[in-house]
Amino acid sequence: MLASMKNYAEIVPLNWGDPVVSELPTGTVTLLLADVEGSTRLWENQPDEMAAAIARLNTVVTELVARHGGVRPLEQGEGDSFVVAFAKASDAVACALALQQADLAPIRLRIGVHTGEIALRDEANYAGPTINRTARLRDLAHGGQTVLSGATEAMVLDRLPTDAWLADLGTHALRDLPRRERVVQLNHPHLRTDFPPLRVAAPTRRSRLPVELTSFVGRTGQIAAIAELLADNRVVTLTGAGGAGKTRLALRVASEAEPVFDGEVIFVDLAPVTNADVVPLAVARALELTDQPSRTTIETIRRFVTDRRLLVVLDNCEHLLDACYELLTDVLDAGRGVSVLATSREPIGIPGEVTWRVPSLSIHEDAVELFVDRASKARPDFVPDPQQTTTITEICRRLDGMPLAIELAAARMRTLSLPQILDSLRSGFRLLTGGARTAVRRQQTLSASIDWSHSLLTETERVLLRRLAVFSGGFDLDAAIAVGAQTDSERAQLIDVLGLLVDKSLVVADDSGESMRYRLLETVRQYSLEKLAASGEADGVRNRHRDYYQLVATRLQSEIRGDGAPLIHWAEIEMDNLRAAYAWSHENAEFEMALELVSALRQLWLKRGRFREGLMGFEAVFSDERYRDDQVTPAVRVAAVADASQLAVWLAAPASLERAEEALTLAAESADDVLIARATMACGMLSWDQPDVSGRYLARSVDLARHCGERSILGEALGYVTFGTFSAGMLKLAEDSGTEGCHVAESLGDGFMSRYCRVFLSLDSPIQ
Repeated sequence: MLASMKNYAEIVPLNWGDPVVSELPTGTVTLLLADVEGSTRLWENQPDEMAAAIARLNTVVTELVARHGGVRPLEQGEGDSFVVAFAKASDAVACALALQQADLAPIRLRIGVHTGEIALRDEANYAGPTINRTARLRDLAHGGQTVLSGATEAMVLDRLPTDAWLADLGTHALRDLPRRERVVQLNHPHLRTDFPPLRVAAPTRRSRLPVELTSFVGRTGQIAAIAELLADNRVVTLTGAGGAGKTRLALRVASEAEPVFDGEVIFVDLAPVTNADVVPLAVARALELTDQPSRTTIETIRRFVTDRRLLVVLDNCEHLLDACYELLTDVLDAGRGVSVLATSREPIGIPGEVTWRVPSLSIHEDAVELFVDRASKARPDFVPDPQQTTTITEICRRLDGMPLAIELAAARMRTLSLPQILDSLRSGFRLLTGGARTAVRRQQTLSASIDWSHSLLTETERVLLRRLAVFSGGFDLDAAIAVGAQTDSERAQLIDVLGLLVDKSLVVADDSGESMRYRLLETVRQYSLEKLAASGEADGVRNRHRDYYQLVATRLQSEIRGDGAPLIHWAEIEMDNLRAAYAWSHENAEFEMALELVSALRQLWLKRGRFREGLMGFEAVFSDERYRDDQVTPAVRVAAVADASQLAVWLAAPASLERAEEALTLAAESADDVLIARATMACGMLSWDQPDVSGRYLARSVDLARHCGERSILGEALGYVTFGTFSAGMLKLAEDSGTEGCHVAESLGDGFMSRYCRVFLSLDSPIQ
């Protein structure tokens, strides 16, 4: 063994000689990447055989590459691997076939072939996405197997070697690359064709469905029935009254369907969304898509869903039916593998939609089981005897088997006995039923149930519940105190009162995230909003809600680090509340506060690629017929125009240079160098089609940022100078500004601007 290891140490695995560097093809090139399967194991177990095989491989590769017009870059990868470039895709495929047919035992090559535009790192080396994609493609293959990308397949279909054919292996994700790749296998009668499945790494999937905080009870047959409908129909809508259990049922069906959709299941809650224009944005965010320049959100979604097997759970559609109809029409047309499971109080009305009305729970089985399960949360020692079970059955019958109504009643087990609950329901529901012994209608049952539960609250609990209804998408304790309490006495009691509302199942506590968050079930929230409107304090509560989120956003913006922390993470969690705060200011023509809030979230819009929503916020104010410039202080107006201009450029949306220059003039009057630098940078970005003008603006922005020590703006301005000079062909200036911009950004932890600068440093010719 020692002798064998010595031989191994003395062997140079591959020695390709010096390539003819001047002949490296550029432009659109086909790359062949190959390596030896299990080379380390072969060297350890068969060192002598491997020494001879590698020598034979050296000779074969040199001969075949020359015969088929290939050229080798200077760097040949790591270990027993090599790269060959071809001007013609058909030559690459012919070479791959010849390599696989050569007698190289015990060596078995795995080969990947891909065609794309190539970038030169220097005169002798390639770099960039084409070679990376080829390497990832090769990594899918087994020894003796050659795989081609879809791009190469299209170029060689009619020019394959004699007797060769291609077999479709499907579309697969490639490690670390965002775009999936169509993969085909090169076959020949003299080669093995029956390989195991491609070496696709098992994706680390995380469920994108909300965490279920309580156990799901019953409905086994209904779950199966809906799953069967979903298998045969692309749009299934669960309908029914609020509180019927539509959302929980949809989530359970979706959870069980995750394996069918290979984990590609997303959940979109539309309950907090009030603006129809936000519906596509909500879906895009659930898909984790960023805004794409020159494309609408719908276009971005359409491109993403093409060739994907995907289930979209669209929850609470009833108040946005037209927007849902338009969105789903586009998505279903673009993605033939997309299915939709929606919940709504009425059908969406899209062609092909199948509606399924969610029934009440069966009284003697599921309803009683649900009551007992939830009652045991209030009283862990509760185990009903036969007499108590009879009382529970009567309670569930009175509640018409409505899940939410049953949960509210069961939560009362902490303070009331079963007979007391039943007696309260008898008196509380009599007005609705007229004393009849038949079951009440389901919607009336729910209204009466919430009303009954509300009537048992103390006045302090009622006040807090209606105030908490202003929150959208949940809230934390600090927010609850700021919005729900008006006096020192209320603030002192709030934690205890909030706990009582949680105990009564009127507020849901969720500790599945980093910290405890609370929310109202949507039906309870709508009921409580009616109570808030009738209380006369709605405006004051909404003002406190708006002021709290405005204050926190502004504070976090002033503390922001280069990576966007802590603002961005907080804002993503609180986006529904931030939208509500903005909408309240806009609705009441408090334009300065609306613009300030959107500007405070500037880094979120940029670093998360959410350009469109930020721009919509600015433009909604500027285009409002009630808006006048003199309603907004100059500093807020300048910042808003500068930020809107920057977002417009990123989105390739129309923007006015004249308006930006007016804002710059206004900024100059303030003598605020930071504000002037932002406005100047915006003017430079808007004038990129005039390189001289843009260059002067951006150079001024850089100087101002240096002068006032605002390194975040300095990093951005240098990045934009890099783009402008690179596009104008001033490559030395681009390199200098890009290098400095990259250094500044990295010193701040700003990966976004660092990557932006490095993009242009890695290219060798101006963008056309």
